[in-house]
Amino acid sequence: MERLIERSLFASRWMMAPMYLGLAGTLVLLVVVFLVELWKFVLSIPVITGNDAILGALTLIDLSLTANLLLIVIFSGYENFVSRMDLHGEKDRPEWQGDVDFSALKLKLIASIVAISGIHLLKIFMKIDAYSPDQIRWMVVIHLVFVVSGVLLAAMDWLSDHAKARKKARAMPD
Repeated sequence: MERLIERSLFASRWMMAPMYLGLAGTLVLLVVVFLVELWKFVLSIPVITGNDAILGALTLIDLSLTANLLLIVIFSGYENFVSRMDLHGEKDRPEWQGDVDFSALKLKLIASIVAISGIHLLKIFMKIDAYSPDQIRWMVVIHLVFVVSGVLLAAMDWLSDHAKARKKARAMPD
């Protein structure tokens, strides 16, 4: 009975696969949105201002960073929680693939969120007249919460790694 339960629990990891396929579908949607934004950006060239050019570029960068984040979550999540991807002969396999554990995934995720939030905040600052001081204040506070969260997550991982290393060092005979 115990073996059956353990095998069933282990097999349940495959229930995550549709979620990663859904994220891949979301990546397709982001590509479509990126192409639409790029097309609008190209069509605005005859009347574009410097600020509009920067805002257009930031929008494209924002979408690109979000797509990168999705790829990291898809690859790392699938390999950490479902199954290893058998791509050893694939010459285009990213170097980091297979090396990003859950801890590194959390840090990459928060770093990407901070970057995306920072770009969004920069876009707001470039159109500062369109927002009330209260709206701007809240957006800065939210961004700072992301930054502080990232720092705290990194500190917790560092402390955890440091504690594991100390425990391992004490377990080793002299």
